[in-house]
Amino acid sequence: MDQNTPKETTAEASKDTHQVGVAATPRGAVRLALTVLALCFTLAVLGRGLGDSFTVFLKPISESFGWDRAQIVSVYSLTWLASGLTAPFVGRLFDHSGPRIVYALGLLLLGAAFLIAAHAQHLWQFQLSIGLCVGIGIAFIGIVPNSILLGRWFGPRLPTAMSVVYSAMGGGVLALLPASQLLIDHLGWRDTYQLFGFAALGLLVPLLLLPWRLFAAGSPHVVKKTDPDFVDNGWTLLGAMRHHAFWALFSTFFFTAVGMYAIAAQIVAYLIDAGFPPLQAATAWGFSGVVLVFGMLGVSALDGLIGRRPSVLLSYAISILGIVLLWLLQYSPNILLLTGFVVCFGSMMGSRGPLISATAMRIFQGKRVGTIYGTISIGSGLGSAFGSWSGGLIHDATHGYNALLAFALASVVLGMIPFLIVPALRR
Repeated sequence: MDQNTPKETTAEASKDTHQVGVAATPRGAVRLALTVLALCFTLAVLGRGLGDSFTVFLKPISESFGWDRAQIVSVYSLTWLASGLTAPFVGRLFDHSGPRIVYALGLLLLGAAFLIAAHAQHLWQFQLSIGLCVGIGIAFIGIVPNSILLGRWFGPRLPTAMSVVYSAMGGGVLALLPASQLLIDHLGWRDTYQLFGFAALGLLVPLLLLPWRLFAAGSPHVVKKTDPDFVDNGWTLLGAMRHHAFWALFSTFFFTAVGMYAIAAQIVAYLIDAGFPPLQAATAWGFSGVVLVFGMLGVSALDGLIGRRPSVLLSYAISILGIVLLWLLQYSPNILLLTGFVVCFGSMMGSRGPLISATAMRIFQGKRVGTIYGTISIGSGLGSAFGSWSGGLIHDATHGYNALLAFALASVVLGMIPFLIVPALRR
């Protein structure tokens, strides 16, 4: 060995060699794959929970400043618009720089955004911090980087792994919505935002200390099964955009998000207006996180039993039933209808995501899959932003929720149509 070689470099190389050796064994690869899955799940819980926590902050912030529903919902709309528009950049950065940089930037943005929001005095400051910065931060720790990273470890089992990560949407909602309401009741919304900011920044140190080189390498057993010929002739973004499957998946993401987020942005306020106490309303919607786990896993299990298309169509039918139950709830606010709504609508909130993601990753597999899938995900961000913003406008214009629910129902039906008529999705 060269005597001029730094001892630290030698030690690091020895450590990496040992880690790669562990990953090369079947048992070691399984253990590392589950570790990566747990990490992606945790980050998804944090991102989704912090993003959707704004539904609890909506009323106290709007009452503090006297803003109408459309104004305050514009912040929530910007969150998901920024998240969607950032997705292609996140995929490209992940392909180029790896997961450490992507995830660290996400936590940094989230922490800074909440600290700024804690001292905000004007609407544009909330739009900049909670809207743009939180949205970009969510994209950096969200579904696009998680999908790419998990694809390197789970291969053909990616739909199941993605179901677990997508269920983090529910875990985040379940954990952070009731917690946010309790913190607001005891500390106020400004101190709660400040607490969120310090918590996100505090997670940066343990995140940076993780063995990212090993995580990014993927499982040797998955990598060996990759078809090199397919990669050599893989997709480019422009080539993917010429394929009908690209726009079918894009439109499915868009219209489904419009319908679901037109409701989700105002669901806590809706339940309070219907007569439920604020904590009960936040907790009820928070429990959608419990049923979402079962919805995710159930739809993914049906995918293997009855096929992808019937599974997706069934999930849309259950979502539509949930919207009907929510409409009835304003006329008869009782626990039975509330439970039915949470089970039906909450369990399907993103349940199609793992199957749609796996379909996109399979069709457009190759070196640029991160960029392509990220671009398709713009549809979800645009739909979430347009749906929540339109829902606020509809509420202010009609001073009620019936027109909003009709708008949401029509959008969900439009999201289902590609699975009825597009050849690539019908298969």
